[in-house]
Amino acid sequence: MTRRFDPNAAPDPNAAAAERRRAEISVARCFAGPDGERALAHLARITVERALGPEASDAALRDLEGQRRLYHHLLGLIERGRTAPDARA
Repeated sequence: MTRRFDPNAAPDPNAAAAERRRAEISVARCFAGPDGERALAHLARITVERALGPEASDAALRDLEGQRRLYHHLLGLIERGRTAPDARA
């Protein structure tokens, strides 16, 4: 659950780290199993395995690079979530 923003509260780095860990574990669970692997394979096909031709605009290249960045970010979250010491099966 997300907490309401309090502008007077001091930032809590431990809370931020715990929230990040929970997000990593959740993403790892979402992509676990055959359906998750199939979804990741599809994302790889439409992002990292896709090549644009020489006529591609700068905007199209930047858009595809952003998609690739998101794909790799998801892979990182999944890896950290799967190896987290407090991850449950």
